[in-house]
Amino acid sequence: QVQLQESGPGLVKPSQMLSLTCTVSGGSITTSRYRWSWIRQPPGKGLEWMGSIGADGSTYYSPSLKSRTSISRDLSKKEFSLQLSSVTPEDTAVYYCAAWVGTTSEYGSWGQGTQVTVSS
Repeated sequence: QVQLQESGPGLVKPSQMLSLTCTVSGGSITTSRYRWSWIRQPPGKGLEWMGSIGADGSTYYSPSLKSRTSISRDLSKKEFSLQLSSVTPEDTAVYYCAAWVGTTSEYGSWGQGTQVTVSS
């Protein structure tokens, strides 16, 4: 089972870009077993899937966030990253990276989550 760890700034100003990185350990980032995903949870709300990147680098985005979201990966560092542009206070949330297991249709591993607050 892989381990995941998010990193990035905890405070972002409105209209700026939110950038987070997830480091993968205990397994290969190129395995086809997982689709590397970003999920967030705003205060008082449920989990929201934002997007994923597959073993071949293919990306998948939530339709509601697609215009502002970019997910990429750095194979040499075993990292995948999230960029969310033009943030507003509504983007304040706990952001999680997770490993989606397609064969079982579940998340096999989660990062601990990182709080990101959008405020001036």
